[in-house]
Amino acid sequence: MHVVIIGAGEVGTSIAGSLAQSHDVVVIDIDSERADQLKYELDVMTLAGDGTASSTLQQAGIEETDMVIASTDDDRTNLVACETAKTLASPFTIARVKSVEYLRTWEITEKAFGVDFMVCSDLLSAENIVRIVGLPAAIDVDPFAGGCVQMAEFEVMEGSPVAGQTVAEADRFESLTFAGVFRDGELILPRGDTLIEAGDRTVVIGSPESVQDFATDIAPETTPGAADEIVIIGGSEIGYHTARLLENRGLKPRLIERDPERARQLAEELPNTLVMEHDATDTEFLAREHVDEADIVVAALDSDEKNLLVSMLAKRIGTDRIVAVVDSGDYVSLFEEIGIDIAINPRQVTAEEITRFTHEGVAENVAVLEDDQAEVLELELTDSSDFIGRTIQDIAGDIDADLVIGAVTRNRELVTPRGDTVLEAGDHLIVFVESSFIDELTSMV
Repeated sequence: MHVVIIGAGEVGTSIAGSLAQSHDVVVIDIDSERADQLKYELDVMTLAGDGTASSTLQQAGIEETDMVIASTDDDRTNLVACETAKTLASPFTIARVKSVEYLRTWEITEKAFGVDFMVCSDLLSAENIVRIVGLPAAIDVDPFAGGCVQMAEFEVMEGSPVAGQTVAEADRFESLTFAGVFRDGELILPRGDTLIEAGDRTVVIGSPESVQDFATDIAPETTPGAADEIVIIGGSEIGYHTARLLENRGLKPRLIERDPERARQLAEELPNTLVMEHDATDTEFLAREHVDEADIVVAALDSDEKNLLVSMLAKRIGTDRIVAVVDSGDYVSLFEEIGIDIAINPRQVTAEEITRFTHEGVAENVAVLEDDQAEVLELELTDSSDFIGRTIQDIAGDIDADLVIGAVTRNRELVTPRGDTVLEAGDHLIVFVESSFIDELTSMV
């Protein structure tokens, strides 16, 4: 597949890195130095130029392009680039935007702006935060198969009931599969006798109920279910959409916003959210409002530095669990190292959403884990699939890769995968797989 990516920032670079080995990739960036740097980093073709210009797109081979991904930091640039690409040829176009207004306009016809698929980073980030809020012990949660299946990643803390247990001992739930364990940066494919250690990051796949039960098992001190005391610091677009989505779930969060006009606007648009106009760096105010007693604090201010500061203040006054929005991927590890529980990087969330369109249309859904070491894919088996009529045990014996079939849905019902489960055409598989094997796997289904 010939893919043109416009924008060599974090999103574009992440996508290009995942495609470079198996596709013909051209990356366009207005910054010539960045374009030259990426050429050597990823071994892809790069062009220095304006991605909205027809001459630049023609130089990139737009007539033979299968997909155009406009991923710059400017919404209008991305929309114009897609419109120009559609004028010159007929590629599948993907635009990254921050504004939900553009998304709402596109959703009316799904043809607006010459965009075939639109990814709204602010809304995606808010949705990610809300999923984590609904499963407090998790550091990552993704739905699959229309919500019938969940993938969740948990960090096993010191003192957790499952620390020191084998996978067989910890696996007490019928519709749950231990898919993978990350230990000291390395991927381990778990077996029944694999010992779970404090510090491990464990990936499980199963029904939402079984994942919730496991969350309670792994960290019984956290709220078993949706947290009912949530404080959002910052009335940014991500903060606003997080509050709105929480309201849709019947929750009543509190939101702290410093700017009087923005606070007034939020109070009008969020009827079930208590909006407080105040500076969130005032520790006396935080203590007075009992922020330390919140189940979860979400830091959603408009800069990484401010989010780092309020997160540290919230930790200092005794808040148990903090989710912080981190715009720069370089800062994610810093936030985690100083004790912030979960760092949500909108750029990575966006790149992950776009990635599912790059597996030749086979993957229904994708979750990327641990710096792209592994992915969880939802795959629908076609009549010509190599897996049809075979048992999971038989398939696993023929594949030389870290791969676990975590769940199967058949006619929209969950089938817990076992070694003797025979796969059928139309089945949806939720598969945990090492990233290097993805192209081979998708060619088999």
